[in-house]
Amino acid sequence: MKKEKVIVIGTNHAGTHSILEIANKYKDTHEVITYDKNDNISFLGCGMALWIGGVIDSGDGLFYATPESLREAGAEVHMKHNFKNVDFDKKTIEVEDLENGDIKTETYDKLIFAIGSWPILPPLPGHDLENIIYAKIFQNAQGAIEKIKDPSIKKVTVVGAGYIGIELVEAFKVNGKEVTLINDMNVLNRYYDPNFQEMMKTNLEKNGIIMKLGETVTEFVGDKKVNKVITTKGEYETDLVLMSIGFKPNTGILADTGIELTPRGAILTNNRMETSIKDVYAIGDCSTVYNNASEQFENIALATNAVRTGIVAGHNACGTPLEMQGVQGSNAIHIFGLTLCSTGLTESVAKSLGMNVESVEFTDLIKSAFMPENDNITVKVVWDKKTKRIIGAQMASTSDITLALHFFSLAIQERYTIDKLALTDTFFLPHFNQPHNFITKAGLLALGKL
Repeated sequence: MKKEKVIVIGTNHAGTHSILEIANKYKDTHEVITYDKNDNISFLGCGMALWIGGVIDSGDGLFYATPESLREAGAEVHMKHNFKNVDFDKKTIEVEDLENGDIKTETYDKLIFAIGSWPILPPLPGHDLENIIYAKIFQNAQGAIEKIKDPSIKKVTVVGAGYIGIELVEAFKVNGKEVTLINDMNVLNRYYDPNFQEMMKTNLEKNGIIMKLGETVTEFVGDKKVNKVITTKGEYETDLVLMSIGFKPNTGILADTGIELTPRGAILTNNRMETSIKDVYAIGDCSTVYNNASEQFENIALATNAVRTGIVAGHNACGTPLEMQGVQGSNAIHIFGLTLCSTGLTESVAKSLGMNVESVEFTDLIKSAFMPENDNITVKVVWDKKTKRIIGAQMASTSDITLALHFFSLAIQERYTIDKLALTDTFFLPHFNQPHNFITKAGLLALGKL
């Protein structure tokens, strides 16, 4: 029997997991071929700040797969090949060999797009000056490490106060640099409500970060190398600029192919990761996933989503029905000893979507008050007023409280209501929590608002 051919464009987190599922579980019925324009695969970008900050000694451990390991699993792997075009009617793709410029046409039975995302690069005056860098791939991390070793680089400016920007602020600071953070809004505004944003802002200020919030960069100035950043409110001398204002799906090449895209350019998919074109799938940062909190398909670029969508598409492309269960966008960050984590929607985002919501927020001890080693935790839970369905949670502490976020994530996925939370059965042991721990206490406090 002739094997079906599955082509995967892109060998990042999503692509790697699709390839491995197909190669390991369907090798008797399907062949899998992948093309990637890079020369390495599976780089864990979330570890970039740890590498730059010296928490880990090298970037070697930030790869969990190699082209060789995929080949050993049974995949046909073509690195340094750039995807150029697709003909959905003929079921063919065109790729360019970046080493010799040859163009190759390949047929497919099933096609999986894992083409990822790319940093947003605004064409500001001076954007092409030296020492303006970005954070995405392995080579970016290598370049940043070389820059911070340069003794002439004393002042670093980070533009963008999302997760990557803030993690790199910490990394540059522990390398002894003077660090300025510029953002048009408060820090982490997509993931947290104002009180939690202020906690992180205060934490950064206490650790010597120069905060320039509510400002937008308008220009970079310098003679070959950047030496000044101009904003709507001021001018700041700098030796190095790290741009981290967000990412966009890397789908420009598909704009005129007929495949359905969202207004932001993500490939619209269903829970099987199928696109609007038959036998074509999309996964990872270039695709959409169903947000259980907002009840909409959205582009949520997280490594966890990439891995799961890759697995789902791999099975569906080979004929085994498998569906995503939706996502909550669960996330966490640990900076200068402070941990924040969130899942679902913030109250601010929910209201911007026109949702009628209520919330509780409180600060309490994690363990019983008589325990000698104890820390505070701040918790906020958001729910839909009409249905009482939990749609979001945020937590902050100097202790590691992140495992509790899994509970709230599952609660959102399973449409758990806030009144049920109050009397949910949980264990009590003074070493770890209180009789009414911070999870159930959120529900108890909410009872007065229902």
